[in-house]
Amino acid sequence: MTNNAHWPAIYRGATPVDISVVIPGSKSVTNRALILAAQAKSPSTLRRPLISRDSELMVAGLRALGIGIEESTTVVDGNEELQWIITPAPMRGGVRVDVGNAGTVMRFLPPLAALATGEVTFDGDPRSYERPLGPVIKALEELGVSIDHEDRYSLPLKLNGTGKVGGGKITIDASESSQFLSALLLVAPSFTDGITVKHKGGSLPSMPHIEMTVDMLRQFGATVEVDAVGQTWSVKPGNLHGLDLVIEPDLSNAAPFLSIAMVCGGRVAIADWPVKTTQPGDQLRTILSDMGAEFSFGDNGLTIISTGTIHGIDVDLHDVGELTPSIAALVALADSPSHLRGIGHLRKHETDRLAALTREINALGGNVTEEETALHITPAPLHGGVFHTYEDHRLATAGAVLGLVVAGIEVENIATTRKTLPDFPGLWNSLLL
Repeated sequence: MTNNAHWPAIYRGATPVDISVVIPGSKSVTNRALILAAQAKSPSTLRRPLISRDSELMVAGLRALGIGIEESTTVVDGNEELQWIITPAPMRGGVRVDVGNAGTVMRFLPPLAALATGEVTFDGDPRSYERPLGPVIKALEELGVSIDHEDRYSLPLKLNGTGKVGGGKITIDASESSQFLSALLLVAPSFTDGITVKHKGGSLPSMPHIEMTVDMLRQFGATVEVDAVGQTWSVKPGNLHGLDLVIEPDLSNAAPFLSIAMVCGGRVAIADWPVKTTQPGDQLRTILSDMGAEFSFGDNGLTIISTGTIHGIDVDLHDVGELTPSIAALVALADSPSHLRGIGHLRKHETDRLAALTREINALGGNVTEEETALHITPAPLHGGVFHTYEDHRLATAGAVLGLVVAGIEVENIATTRKTLPDFPGLWNSLLL
């Protein structure tokens, strides 16, 4: 994935746009659906899944374990549509799984692999060794799964599956990542006794992602009980059934495209935006409205209209942390200071996103002050320069947004966007050139 080439960001200036965009499928929905379909008692069809590095790593990992995944195309309303047919099968060990730097893969696959028979080795990019995985490893060990991690509680590791996991009651600290909790819940229907997980620790980040996990478990036929007050989730053991599922567009990936209207003015329509969804990206409608935009639903999906004037904002992004890089880029161009709060957990993402955003925006002349869990951004005249990405896809798209109205920005390693967007530069160019 490393690519040190510099991509000249497309400069447009304050020239209004009127464009429509089709956003590829949701990574979060795609990878959860793959884990659930792998456990079902009948085949599933996933329509319009995301084709990106993260989803391809998940597919490769499942195939290594013995799950059948067949890719095909079908024609819908005159358009070719990709689909995956997932055929469950008994899972086998004796394999190596590459997780890359994908949080969902490194956290969701080990609990599933515990249901395989034999040794499964997990490895990934160097950055994956630094990303938190301990609570998932400890939970599996408490459930009787043998894991060799040389007392590091991180990647790389070897898991010895026996074909079954007992399950039961367990307490974890998921304050660093909601994926720790989702990882256990997604596989719990296949545990002999199901699971009851209680979160104990700091505030849970990204609650919408946990709600997505619960909603999708229920779609596949699982029985899930949620005690939000006690922060306890219970999943009963039972058979899942296959689904024919259309994957929603990735609403978090819509952030840079909605940003085009915010910084240049005009309107941008996002096709197939769901009226009801558990995706955290749906909160863009509220956040960007508070920054001066207007939204409407119509036949062409969701449309944002903006004058190109951006108002500063004081907002807690704890539940929607993945939106932070795009929001930070926008408020660096606003007409008043902004305060982005509740985002300390982003220090453990693809990179330390708070430190990276501070460093890169300030290097272009910005005025960002970093705290342990917040960024305070005072708009300042920005100039061109290299915007480094630290192999973080959301840093790369943030650089592209700034480059719309700041001449001379070059984004280092734009190829890292392939983590969740198949061809971001191509799509960006097609809209703006």
